[in-house]
Amino acid sequence: MSKVSELYRQRVADGRIRPDSAQQSVLPHLDRVLADLAGAPAAPPERPRSAWRAFLGVGNPAPVASGPAVKGLYLWGGVGRGKSMLMDLMAEIAPVASRRVHFHAFMQEIQAGLEAARKRGDQDAVRPVALEVARQVRLLCFDEMQITDIADAMIVGRLFQVLFEQGVVVVTTSNRVPEDLYKHGLNRQLFLPFIGLIRERMEVVCLDSDTDHRQGRSLGSQVWFCPADAEAHTAMDAIWADLTGGAPPTPDSFEVKGRQVRLPAFAAGVARSGFWDLCGLPLGPADYLALAQRVRVLMLDGVPRLSISNYNEAKRFVTLIDALYEARVRLIASAADQPEQLYNEGEGSFEFERTASRLREMQDAGWGCEAQVPATPLA
Repeated sequence: MSKVSELYRQRVADGRIRPDSAQQSVLPHLDRVLADLAGAPAAPPERPRSAWRAFLGVGNPAPVASGPAVKGLYLWGGVGRGKSMLMDLMAEIAPVASRRVHFHAFMQEIQAGLEAARKRGDQDAVRPVALEVARQVRLLCFDEMQITDIADAMIVGRLFQVLFEQGVVVVTTSNRVPEDLYKHGLNRQLFLPFIGLIRERMEVVCLDSDTDHRQGRSLGSQVWFCPADAEAHTAMDAIWADLTGGAPPTPDSFEVKGRQVRLPAFAAGVARSGFWDLCGLPLGPADYLALAQRVRVLMLDGVPRLSISNYNEAKRFVTLIDALYEARVRLIASAADQPEQLYNEGEGSFEFERTASRLREMQDAGWGCEAQVPATPLA
């Protein structure tokens, strides 16, 4: 099968996708990317550096790919509209080497590669890291491009420039139009050329649907308790006992980049922590990604209302949920309110709409079903 539109129709016929006119309207754009990829040659490999260029620590001029460059796709729109699902269909039938990865996780890999390149003494640390990516894939599919970290903001322009030079095609989803990326960020004027690069090398398409496909799902055993009162705590205790077979909660810790991440309770692949233990400390994407690889269920107690007064903690919570969602880790939580009511105003509330939608999806009975969450007294 060579077209996303064909695979989409097949999944609709099988009952695995609910037809959506807005989704169907963007299928030709996805088909165009695959057709262009199938017919376009890749850029020639970069020649080894001359002795003088190696001595000076600079790379060769970028090789020029023959033929017109294949334009990627920047698919943006509201949460739960099916952007990631459509991109996954594309990655599934891509005619070239491809990779689908959450943007947060990818940038963590890039930052680690840059650190290694700098230790080697490379003056242009970005280029060898980008070339290594280009050697592995022709199509990069990013889920949820959003840039809030200044370290990422300062390198994405150069990184993507080299990737595009090497013939790598990028398809990404986002909740924001490109011009709103890194909005109000520090030194944003240095970031603006990247927006121009997106517009030049990627087709920008809005998925404009009125339907949030994450809502209205059937709920199984209760996994979200509000308010976070004594009754909720008792229910959480019962779930812990059931999931762990009554094992005593033992503190656990693991190392990420030389620092220790601590979990107050861990047993049988189930971790339990208070909100402030994980989101009140200066942890980042690498820590949460490592946590998501370590546990099958995370029980999180006492998620508070979020606002500008606890903005840093709210950002960490968003990053934590992204990591759990990507790794299909089951979340069981007690909170001050339902997901949609946790963060309603102030800076960061727009971004939290996506998190609330994911939190709602993660309550689905079939989501992360390998965790086998039991019935509870409050179900």
